[in-house]
Amino acid sequence: MPLPARFPVASPYGSRPEEDVMHRTPPVPHRADTAAPPVRAAFITLLIAVVVVAGARLVLAAAGMQVMGMAEYSTLIPVVAAALLPLRQTLIVGLANLIVGILAYGILLPAMSHASRITVITALVASILVSLAVCRARIAAERSLKGLMVARERLTLLSEASTRVGGTLDVARTAEELAQVAVHRFADQAAVDLFDPVLKGEEPAPGPLAGPVTLRRTAHRSVPAALTAAAPPGSSTVTYRKGSVPALSLLRGLPVHRQFTDAADGRECWPADPNGTGNQAPRSALAVPLRARGVTLGAALFTRSRHRDPFDADDALLAQEIAARAAVCLDNARRYTHERATSVALQRSLLPQMIPPQPAVHAVARYLPTDVEVGVGGDWYDVIPLSGARVALVVGDVVGHGIRASAAMGRLRTAVRTLADIDLPPDELLTHLDDIVIRLQSETAPTPSGSGEDALTDADVGEFVATCLYMVYDPISRRCTAARAGHPPPAVVRPGEDARFLDLPAGPPLGVGGLPFETAEIHLPEGSLLALYTDGLVESPRHRLDDRLERLLEALSEPKPTLQEACDHVLDLLVDDRTRDDIALVIARTRALDHGHTVAWELLEDLSEVARARDLTSLQLARWGLPEAAFLAELVVSELVTNAIRYGASPVQLRLIRHDTLICEVSDGSNTAPHLRRARTFDEGGRGLFIVAQLAERWGTRQQSDGKTIWAELALPPATVPTPAPALATL
Repeated sequence: MPLPARFPVASPYGSRPEEDVMHRTPPVPHRADTAAPPVRAAFITLLIAVVVVAGARLVLAAAGMQVMGMAEYSTLIPVVAAALLPLRQTLIVGLANLIVGILAYGILLPAMSHASRITVITALVASILVSLAVCRARIAAERSLKGLMVARERLTLLSEASTRVGGTLDVARTAEELAQVAVHRFADQAAVDLFDPVLKGEEPAPGPLAGPVTLRRTAHRSVPAALTAAAPPGSSTVTYRKGSVPALSLLRGLPVHRQFTDAADGRECWPADPNGTGNQAPRSALAVPLRARGVTLGAALFTRSRHRDPFDADDALLAQEIAARAAVCLDNARRYTHERATSVALQRSLLPQMIPPQPAVHAVARYLPTDVEVGVGGDWYDVIPLSGARVALVVGDVVGHGIRASAAMGRLRTAVRTLADIDLPPDELLTHLDDIVIRLQSETAPTPSGSGEDALTDADVGEFVATCLYMVYDPISRRCTAARAGHPPPAVVRPGEDARFLDLPAGPPLGVGGLPFETAEIHLPEGSLLALYTDGLVESPRHRLDDRLERLLEALSEPKPTLQEACDHVLDLLVDDRTRDDIALVIARTRALDHGHTVAWELLEDLSEVARARDLTSLQLARWGLPEAAFLAELVVSELVTNAIRYGASPVQLRLIRHDTLICEVSDGSNTAPHLRRARTFDEGGRGLFIVAQLAERWGTRQQSDGKTIWAELALPPATVPTPAPALATL
């Protein structure tokens, strides 16, 4: 039997009009201990109708009019009650109608015939029986319809939870989505509490959960009437007391629901208000453990207030199903958080932890990983000290994201440092680096004979391609030599000028092979600003590349007091929430070493010049206020000059560079590189470079177009703070 439109079936979960998919009007919440107001009004109205019909009979009988027709109205009253009231109230209305009919027709109206009385009373009894049968049929139909609607509501809620929960790979956001889905449709108040390690991407430590358990309140939602003041999500901890609803749920690993008899019981067993802010005491509580892949991540907590039905076993099953799906999403987010943290940690460990002071430049750098959805990339930077107080500035980018890109970046950065240590020119260094990338491509190429799992792994590797920009700056000549392999050009800001991009030859990306790299040489005055960056800084899906490059030049052209502020200013102007790639940025201000820091002498190709070289070195160190370093410097210079004259070719030059250390350089016209070896006991030679290696902090050799240079770096006394003096005249 269809239900009257005035009495819609109330959903046990409640509903907002804009979200309800089954009712055109908001459902009427009901309470189990009292009748709904429309039912009570109908019951009272029908009882009044019984009295009114009986009074009408008596009035008509007193006027001498026919009253048998009034019996038809009396028989309709129980039938109307059967369509509107529950079974018990229908029976009350029918019995009241029968009693009033017996009194009216049997006692108060003696003029009626005996047959008429029997007919009327029999009709009233029959109407009671018919109304009871109709009422039972209606109630059965209501229960069946309500069951179908509840089942449909639960399926809708489950479908909505499957769609809305887990849309991101963020743990806190996933917990927030679970709380949002549950409130209004399932509960008046919902909270998601997780163990602290889960929020960090780690797995909670296994252990018994029998005692008090402390978790982090990650998400919280409630209807306005359920909570007057709540602790903000993620800012408080919650401790589950032993025996409380959520503690029992975590201990058993199953949903636990409880109905509270008074407010004190609800506040005692339900830790929904950790800061004591006065939330409304719940009528019923339900706690469900969040378990995925055998690991307990936390608990989901739900409450219903006094105006709603308490939780039952079916609600617990529904909540368990929703929590199981949400737990898998939370665990996926936790695993991704762990993988991202590992990638970022790997990336940052492979990058320079700090940039040490350099005599050639003052440099600062920034590295920004991309957002959580894309994953960390393969951008890197480096500031490498070279011989002769020079410095190498490097910025590179490995195509791709994830741990593989970070690992490849680490290998390339190590290779660049190794090649830089042998003082290769920028174009030759990129050529060797290109060969390394090609070799790495062959090592990571997919194996056709691999298994299905191996094939999937190999397919994820992809083609290994990288870009790189390598620049070498000499503070003595103030010249910068640079080459790039598929990388964006650097920007330079000379003193008194606006920023512009350097016109460097655009070489192919690393890994292409077959094409040469070209070197460009530029002069940079002291105080010039160099900016090296990766493509993530200037590429954006919402802007043209040319516009972003112009914006970079504008940002660099604005003078800032410090390089740190200049870096922050560039990033503030160019980085937005749409950035989809890692960003590496290096900004360096060039320095210059004048004649107060360097001196050079031309030497004849005669062994007698060795003594002269020692004397020149001793005199210059005395002018620099470094007499303590004279002994070691004379010994090193003597060995280097002797080797250059004996085994090298003219011209021979000695150069001293003083900054934080003392650098001794001896150049000659031969391309033959010396080799360190251990001399035997009776050998007359072969000990010169060994002595130099033992006395110097660092030493090495570098090839030049017109010969080679052997250099050694000596540490200065720590307490010496010399005042630069004019250099000796070049001889």
